[in-house]
Formats: sequence, structure tokens, C-alpha cells
Amino acid sequence: MNLARQTIRLYQNAYTGLAPATWWLSLVLLINRSGTMVIPFMTVYLTQHLHFSIAQAGLVMACFGTGAIVGALLGGWLSDKIGFYQVQFWSLFSNGLLFILLGQMRTFEQICVCVFVMSSVGDAFRPANSIAIAAYSLPENRTRSYALNRLAVNLGWSVGPAVGGILASFSYQLLFWVDGFTCMLAAILMRIFLPPVPAPPKTAKTAVKKEDKVWRDHIYLWFLLFATVNAICLFQFSSIVPLYFKEVMHMEEWAIGLNMSVNGILIALVEMVMVYRLDGKMPNLSFVARGAMMVCFSYMLLCFLPPVWALAVVFMVVITFGEMFCLPFMNSFWIGRSLDHNRGQYAALYTISYSLANIVSPTTGAFVVQHLGFKPWWGITALGCVLSGGGFLWLQKKVGRAA
Repeated sequence: MNLARQTIRLYQNAYTGLAPATWWLSLVLLINRSGTMVIPFMTVYLTQHLHFSIAQAGLVMACFGTGAIVGALLGGWLSDKIGFYQVQFWSLFSNGLLFILLGQMRTFEQICVCVFVMSSVGDAFRPANSIAIAAYSLPENRTRSYALNRLAVNLGWSVGPAVGGILASFSYQLLFWVDGFTCMLAAILMRIFLPPVPAPPKTAKTAVKKEDKVWRDHIYLWFLLFATVNAICLFQFSSIVPLYFKEVMHMEEWAIGLNMSVNGILIALVEMVMVYRLDGKMPNLSFVARGAMMVCFSYMLLCFLPPVWALAVVFMVVITFGEMFCLPFMNSFWIGRSLDHNRGQYAALYTISYSLANIVSPTTGAFVVQHLGFKPWWGITALGCVLSGGGFLWLQKKVGRAA
């Protein structure tokens, strides 16, 4: 009984004290991400339904990543011009229309162009959203505010692929329509329930020092390099891993979606409490390095164990815990290095690092898999995790010496 009470109190403490606007924004994201169905099944759709080669599917995903870079730059610039609220709204609504349009495309060229435009519009949301969370939250609960944001995203992720796998069993077209409508619904609900909240006042331009420019923060630039390598490895689970489940483990689409939903369910149940208990106990980059090694271990499992369905579940559990150690504390690290007047610069570069990973991850993975097979690629990916984890530890030593 005491254990139950302590557990309930722990969850209450983890969720209390957050601003109402933070909760509304997370609800909007939950609705939006609950419709996330197209991207998790994109490589399977392209290869199994449209009969593209694995290399072509990788190029399509590279267009997605390239568009994400453009979107990150566009979102950061527009957030300074018209405000993060408007950028979030129009990104969500327009992206919904583009998802529906993408479902009508059939040729390789059409899909590449449409995916690029859709990603550019959709990823403009990310830097604007990062700025919004910082604006809606207080400094003392900012890490938890970002964790709540991720919880909403991943809780939606636990629903979207599972439902998407079922819908894909009937028709892939349903994925594009449902994904598109949930984007537009999220935008409309945001307009209704989340009125604009002014961002923190920026320092006057005359007071912005040259050394505050993000390009002069060498520690942050090293951090972005290691974060990009880490993301390239992590993103395999949403691009090449579903293809491995389909072609090697012979899993049906509904089973792939259900297994991928384990990621969102675990994050929804564990991450907020984990962040609440661990935040401040060690330097952020120490947690990130441990997460990178967990991701490494997950790919080693795929590399050395036989391809049975139980392995798919174990893989998803291990890589999810690696993700939970990496991403929340990465957010906390870069937020801690930024200031109100340059946070947009930091957010844009952080978003771009993940966009680069979205380019390199599927294209490199598809190339290696097509020429060498899946298992050599899992070994290479595990090595990349080791390199990124070691890099974070090295960087933490530099941060400690500079403090």
C-alpha cells in the first residue's frame, strides 16, 4: 500500500507546476501525433506497394530530410518575423493538405518533390515549437515542460503506427487521409484553445553581443556533431528497421505498427517520472552518453540474435530506454546554453542537426543494406553509437573544465 501511495505521489509531483499553456500545446501535439501514420510506413509503402527499389525509397526519405533542413531555417526565420504561434498554426494546417496530396502521387519524381515540400512546411513547426515551450514555461520547470511535450508526441506515436498498420492492411490511401486530417484538426484546436502567448521580450539589438552568436559557441557545435551521429543511428528504427521487420522477420503491417507503438507507450509511462527523478543528479551529457550506449546495445541484438518476433519487442524496449536517456537531456543541455535573445538560433541549428540525420540515416542505410545486407549495417550503426557516446563524454569533460 505504501509503495502504491509513493508511486502515485511520484507521478503527481512529476506532473504538477506546469503552465496551462504547456498542457494545451501538448494536447494539440497529442492529437497531431496520434495521426502519425505515413512516415513510419513510408519505406514499406514505397517498396511493397509502389514497387520502388530500396535505394529509391532511401532517396525519397533523403528528400524528406533535405526538406526538413529548409523547414528548420524557414521556421526559425519566420518565428522572428511573425511569431512562433502563427508558424505553428500554418505549418500544421498546410502539412495536413500536403499529406493528402502526397497520397495521390505515383511516380518517383512526383513523390520526391511532394515529400520535399511537405517536409519543408512540416518541419518549420519544430523550431517554433521549441521557442513556444520556452515561452510558456518557467526556467525551473523547463526540462519537464519539454518532457511533457515529448510525452504527448510519443503517446501519439504509440497510437498512430498501431492504427496505421491496421489501416494499411486495408488500404494505404487511408494513411494519407487520416494523417492529413489530424494535422488540420490539431491546427484548428490550437487556434481555439491556445490563444497566442507572447514570447519573452528579446534583448535589444544594440545589447546583443557578438559572442552571443551561436556560431561562436564551439562546445555547442561539437554537441551538434555528436547529436547528429546519434540521431543517424537512432532514426534507423523509423526507416530501415520497419523494412527489416517486413523482409527478414516477415511481420505483417499491423504487427510492425503495434511493435513500434511500444516506443510511445513506454515513453508515456516512464519518461516524465524518470526525468523528474534524474534531472540534476548528473551532468546532462553523462545521461546522453548512457543513452547512446543503450541504443548501441539494441542494434547489437539485431546483429547477433536470430530474427524472431520476440527480438523485435526486446529491440524496441531497449532502444526506447536509450532514447529516453538521450533526447530530454539533450534538450536541457542546449536550452541551458542559450539565452532569450538567441534561443531561436540554437533551436534552428538543433532542428537542422536532426534534419541532416533524416537525410543520411535512410540513404546510407538503404545503400549498405542493398549491397551488404541488414546485419553489417546494424554493426556499423552500433559503432556509430559508440562514437557518439564517447564524444558526449569527451565534451562533458570540456564543459567541466570550462565551468
